[in-house]
Amino acid sequence: MKTIKNVKMMLLFLAFAGLAAACSSDDDSSVDEEYPTINLEETYPQVCSSLQRGETFTARIVVDDNQELGSVSIDIHNNFDHHNHSTEVEECALADKKDPVDPFTYIKSIPIPKGNDYYVVEQEISIPEEVDTGDYHFMIRVTDAAGWQTMKGISIKIE
Repeated sequence: MKTIKNVKMMLLFLAFAGLAAACSSDDDSSVDEEYPTINLEETYPQVCSSLQRGETFTARIVVDDNQELGSVSIDIHNNFDHHNHSTEVEECALADKKDPVDPFTYIKSIPIPKGNDYYVVEQEISIPEEVDTGDYHFMIRVTDAAGWQTMKGISIKIE
């Protein structure tokens, strides 16, 4: 009787050992649980930059991730009401509040080619001559391939 019990225990042990071995992995890949980053020191425009109406500038955004990047999004919108996004890295001196008449708005999503964990986005942006001057936000969102997102707001001026 003890022999049958011992055999059953041994079979049960081997079944659990086999299950544990099947669930473990020699693969070094792991679930991505880290947010991507935006290198603001290498990004343009910088905080409190002044951009000119009627001119084109090249936005430069440097991003990286521990595994793989997905996309970068740029959103430029007015800050005439002095709102914030809790992501601004630094606040600039603001002009008086005002109502927008013809504010500049720019929204663009830029996919990053697969397999990149570091990427530099260079995007030409034209500011029309007739847009309102004043305070604006230059918002950057970077999303990695796993879906994690980092957002930074840069206060700028359009003159």
